Amino acid sequence: MREPVSSTSRATAAAVRASGISRRLFLKRVATVGAVLGCPAIIPASALGRNGAVAPSERIVMGAIGIGSRGMFVLRWMLPEKDVQFVAVCDAKRSAREAVKRTIDQHYGNQDCRMYRDIREFLAERTDIDAVLIATGDRWHALASIWAMRAGKDVYVEKPSSMTIAEGRAVLETARRYGRIYQTGTQRLSEANFVFCIEAARQGLLGRVHTVYAHIAPWDAAEMRHDWLPAQPEPPPEEVDWDAWLGPCPWRPYNANYVAGGWRGHYDFHTSCIGEWGAHTFAQAQAGIGMEHTSPTHYHYVPNETGDGMVAEFANGVRLILSRGDKWWHGSCGMRFEGTEGWASCADGYSKPEVSSPKLLGELRRVVSDYMARTGRPMSHVRDFFDCVKSRRLPVANAAVMHHSMTTVHACNICMWLKRDLVFDPVKEEFNDPEANRLRSRAMRAPWTI
Repeated sequence: MREPVSSTSRATAAAVRASGISRRLFLKRVATVGAVLGCPAIIPASALGRNGAVAPSERIVMGAIGIGSRGMFVLRWMLPEKDVQFVAVCDAKRSAREAVKRTIDQHYGNQDCRMYRDIREFLAERTDIDAVLIATGDRWHALASIWAMRAGKDVYVEKPSSMTIAEGRAVLETARRYGRIYQTGTQRLSEANFVFCIEAARQGLLGRVHTVYAHIAPWDAAEMRHDWLPAQPEPPPEEVDWDAWLGPCPWRPYNANYVAGGWRGHYDFHTSCIGEWGAHTFAQAQAGIGMEHTSPTHYHYVPNETGDGMVAEFANGVRLILSRGDKWWHGSCGMRFEGTEGWASCADGYSKPEVSSPKLLGELRRVVSDYMARTGRPMSHVRDFFDCVKSRRLPVANAAVMHHSMTTVHACNICMWLKRDLVFDPVKEEFNDPEANRLRSRAMRAPWTI
């Protein structure tokens, strides 16, 4: 149980506010005066950053938005970081808010985590929060990120991080305009096996790379449902704020299955089987061929429901091939780079990458070590984000990397929806097709707009 706040503590806090100086400097002066008078102030070691603790003034104050199963995984990944402290959660669903509060309070041994239902109230009121973890469904990722960055927060957001090309562009422009740190949750860009394959391709260890295969999810389809589930009685807003849950999407009648995760596969809410894993693997692929700041120019339709085997060509001739199965890897979110002198492949669950020759694998430790030394990046995606919040340099999966890889996702989807080949100008972000251009954006329902 948390100790009650003493009158001495209240007096100290009041003095800090009145003085106008930083808490750190105030504590230092108090300690000095106490020593001179022979009556030392009793200050917890954690407040001074001793015994491995981080002083409050050096901590990144965090809030959580839309935390379900995936968000809880990332939250538990972040909580052990000693220079991070979560203080609030915002969610349209009461049971989710309460579950996150229990997790945060249990971790810190207090009852301090505040709960919010309305993201607008949360962002306006919590001026003390430095950064937010956003793990809503796809429909909210871009809008929540934009609103948070406008409110002065840095953002770590789950993928897929945009629903359209226009949303991705708006996220990128917001991050640049407001000078915010933005990291999308394509965490394999910070995992050793994937980093090795990417760096092997970038550094020419495979010769000239001509083809890269990228895994798309082996469920659902590229063509999504345009109907909606049957209406059910809407719960009280305090239990599920249905209007806020829908956010920018078209109004649909309430159905509990949506809130339980059944929104996937619906055009209103999802980015298809291509976006589900392509949000990861396209970013990985484009990093390996040095195309993380552009997108393919030619998209070739394949007559199936999923996009399996679809080819997207970059301006330099490198081919990105979408693969739904496990022909080129085993495990999820796989990728494979093929060059004139060899190939490298990996996916989740690998103890080490698969390569075309044992000699190439002998470079694993050196390549990863050199990458970490050259870039200063850790093999931890959340740690990279927190380091960048402090240093203000761009994270590995920054807004530009997100936007250009998600543009590839959206262009592949549009190609599959229209059932014809498309040509795309990645500079103008325009297709050679008026109907395709109309699909670069979607209407957003007020007041949930950019």
